[in-house]
Parts: sequence; structure tokens; C-alpha cells
Amino acid sequence: MNDMKKELAGSVILLAEDEETLAIGLEYNLEEEGYNVLRAGDGLKALSLFESNDVDLVVLDIMLPHLDGFGVAEQIREQSPQVPILMLTARTSAEDRVHGLEIGADDYLAKPFHLKELLLRIQGMLNRKKWYKESIAENAKFGFGDIEVDFGTLIADVRGDKKRLTPLEATLIRYLSNNPGRIIPREELLQKVWHIISDMETRTVDNFIMRLRKYFEPDPSAPIYFRSVRGAGYLFTPDGKSP
Repeated sequence: MNDMKKELAGSVILLAEDEETLAIGLEYNLEEEGYNVLRAGDGLKALSLFESNDVDLVVLDIMLPHLDGFGVAEQIREQSPQVPILMLTARTSAEDRVHGLEIGADDYLAKPFHLKELLLRIQGMLNRKKWYKESIAENAKFGFGDIEVDFGTLIADVRGDKKRLTPLEATLIRYLSNNPGRIIPREELLQKVWHIISDMETRTVDNFIMRLRKYFEPDPSAPIYFRSVRGAGYLFTPDGKSP
């Protein structure tokens, strides 16, 4: 077991999946990685396990009986703004994926998926949680323009309107705020924010930048804070001025 896995060993993962064969296989492989797994076959059981345990990460199927994954994610996010949520979906609808992200999921993985990719996503999310906790200990708030982000509560004050952020959105803002005025390649964001080194599509980063623009830019179609640099990556300009 490498050093990174040793640091994450013992993390508690709530696995909510109603396909029993898949759930048993995932539980086995996660335990082989050193994680402690709580398994639920329906949404209500998942909520019960979450409320009675100190959970570090949630792997959540959308199509759960009794209460679907959207409902579970929404209630978990109300109770715990910072626990990472990875949604599994057999649906191909972009609307379903967007809805999951809007109610607080940090990331999604479409079925069928490779086990290695799932394990990489989980490892990345747990590493991000650890990095984020250490990061906010130094400075819990950050302001740019007429916006203030509270990294402790995951609440952004956007020109008087309150916006709740997901842990991943907050981590992305945190990394950008630590690197103002520097062009950051997509691959670097994948490594430093998602903690993933793979051939994952770069549209993942693009989609999250688009969400930040929607939240914070006066005109998302003409961004002044979260800028694209064609062929190079992204540039964060907190003063809203052209570089």
C-alpha cells in the first residue's frame, strides 16, 4: 500500500446501490483498498446510515428505491455541506447530471464504468477533502469584485444573494484564488483540484468553470473573472481587469 493509500485507509464510505451484485463487488473492492464501507440498498437506509455514522464520502446511485439518489443527496447536503458525494448514473440525460450537480453532488460517473476510474475518483475526492480542510485553516474567506466566498460554510455572497457551493466548487475557487493572474492548464486543475491523473475528458473542468461563471460573472457570456485562454487553460483575474 503506497503512502497516499495509507493516509486514506480507514475512511468511511457510504455506498448506496440497489443492484446487489454490483454493490457486493464494489464493497469488496473498496474494502480491499482499506476503506470501511457502509452499504445501503435503498435511499431511506442510506439516509439512516449517514445520520448514524461519521461518513467521509458518499457513493450514490440515482435509481434507488423508496427515495431516489437526488432526494438522498439533497438531504445529505442539508445536513453536511462538506461531505463529498459521487453519483452513479445509468442515465445519459445531461439534465439528470446537471440536476445532480445543482443539488450538491460533487461529481458523477456514468454506468458502466471501469473499477479503476471509480477508485481514482474516490481517492481524488478524499484527497481533496483533506487538502481543503488544511487550506481553510489558513484563510476561511476570500473576496473578489463584489463577491465574498466563505470556505468554512461553503456560502458565497454574490452581490447580496447567498449561493451554497459544493465542496468541489469551493476547492476549485480556492485553487484559482491561490493562483491569480496565472494561466492554469486544464491538466493541472485535474491534478491539483480533482487529484486525478488520467485521460479523463477535459470537458469536466470546462463544465465546472462554466458553473462558476453562471454563479459569479455579471455576464457569463463575457467573463471578467474566470477567463479562457485558447489552447492554454484558464486565467483567474480577481480584479476583473484584462491582463
